[in-house]
Amino acid sequence: MSTLTSPDGSTIAYELDGTGPVLVLVDGAMCFRDAGPLRGIAAALRDRLTVVLYDRRGRGASTDALADPSARATAVAREIDDLGALIDAAGGRASLFGMSSGGALALAAAAALGADRVRRVVVYEPPYLPDPMLPSAEAYTRQLLAALATDDRTAAVELFLRRVGVPEAGIEGMRNAPGWDATLALAPTLGYDDAAMGDSRVPDELLQAISVPVLGLAGDQTPDFLRLGAEGVASGAQDGSFELVAGQTHDVSGEALAPHLLRFVTD
Repeated sequence: MSTLTSPDGSTIAYELDGTGPVLVLVDGAMCFRDAGPLRGIAAALRDRLTVVLYDRRGRGASTDALADPSARATAVAREIDDLGALIDAAGGRASLFGMSSGGALALAAAAALGADRVRRVVVYEPPYLPDPMLPSAEAYTRQLLAALATDDRTAAVELFLRRVGVPEAGIEGMRNAPGWDATLALAPTLGYDDAAMGDSRVPDELLQAISVPVLGLAGDQTPDFLRLGAEGVASGAQDGSFELVAGQTHDVSGEALAPHLLRFVTD
């Protein structure tokens, strides 16, 4: 493990592994290097790519200089700074892969950092929502920020899950899973994911600011609304494409994802 210091003084922990073009992996909400899908994805890519696996600020071994959880709701720029520092540490230019809400952060970073530093962007099932689900998402955001302000971690996690469309049965399953306490420990970072998701609509204006190729991916067994998010990103980008990953849901395997990433990033 290596560390770097982001512009605001946060310590960002990361690993650099493999050979080939550089790809930075960006986790979704409530995940970090050793709790989530990205370590398995990194293992499937490192023979042909140089993979940067990192803990987003406030998670795992990374710190967060922004102490107020409620302030994180307007601090997407801090995480973009983190990604810029990681890209610089890896040689100065990289592609980005964002998982779930991490896809929204990857897109924001690509728009902000520009083609000189970001070569290509891939997102897997960013949870942008269809119009009928948007009013509920806006209400959940307001309640989520209130829960973060009072450090009500259970409420914050559950509200975020509802905000991105997780059904009540799925939330109940998570409550009863062994990793629930670890999930609650990451609740203070949810303001960043909430901010990155914006109003939960596909961010057409931001996508038009990205001049590099963008690939939207979704599992062919996933719920329709998650597929719509990836399709919307692909159709809204200047140079966008969309692919289905066979046999996969939101819990995608590295082996299934790797051919899509390798073909796009090494092209």
